[in-house]
Amino acid sequence: MSGSLEKSLDVLEYLTDYPGGAALAQISIDLGQSRSGCHRTLHALIQHGYVRQLPSHGDYALTTKMASMGLSFLSKSGVLDIAQPVIDRLAQTTAELVRLAIVDGDRLTLVAKAQGARSGLLYDPDMGIDLRLSCSAAGQAWLMTLPEDRAIECVTRQGIGEPRHFGPNAPATIKALMKVLEEHRSRGFSIIQDAYAPGMSSIAAPIKRKDEPATGVVLIAGPSSRLTFERMTQFGPSLRAAADELVISGNSSPLLKAANVGTWGNVAGSRRSQI
Repeated sequence: MSGSLEKSLDVLEYLTDYPGGAALAQISIDLGQSRSGCHRTLHALIQHGYVRQLPSHGDYALTTKMASMGLSFLSKSGVLDIAQPVIDRLAQTTAELVRLAIVDGDRLTLVAKAQGARSGLLYDPDMGIDLRLSCSAAGQAWLMTLPEDRAIECVTRQGIGEPRHFGPNAPATIKALMKVLEEHRSRGFSIIQDAYAPGMSSIAAPIKRKDEPATGVVLIAGPSSRLTFERMTQFGPSLRAAADELVISGNSSPLLKAANVGTWGNVAGSRRSQI
């Protein structure tokens, strides 16, 4: 990868965490780029419509161009047409938030949702984020399908979640995470409480054919006060049924079957998640 391209991608990924904009000095320092070089990169991205400079204080922020490209890609992939009815039914059955995440190289990205909760505390994280693999139910559901060395490689590359950054029950070591994954494998789906975020619980199952890589994960999330361990265990059969349905219907979506033929991971590359 050329140096200029890598710097441009670094800037784009960095700005996803700053929807209100970031100053040139901040960007260059945090990314370890020279201020003059960072300035040139930002203005090249402005010329191509990916970045804008805010008129009020001169900070730099992303435009909606990448978001528009992503939504266009998802709509043409067919994944939303296939998955939405499945996750809608699961949300209605559980009365909780249901999400679909897609395996993207060594990342797991949220691409669709259905909100089943009608009252009380609603849990609704932003669409499109890359999940922290070590402490999210979806991340652990995917990791449990991988050989141990591959799971460790993915977590090491992204960085393990620490309790001070996430929930108090987030695994703090690789050894602790491997023990948790073994427990998930025994039941066929992951369950976490106060790990990804304090006061939040979730349960997830991989979308996977036997002897083939997982292509995605379907998950249910909500407040721990309502989504107890017992209630999540009761949701297990419905969750796995939804994942199995997505396996079958995924044949008509290039995105949902790409990991099985080895193309999606190659296209995605191995850029590290910044989240």
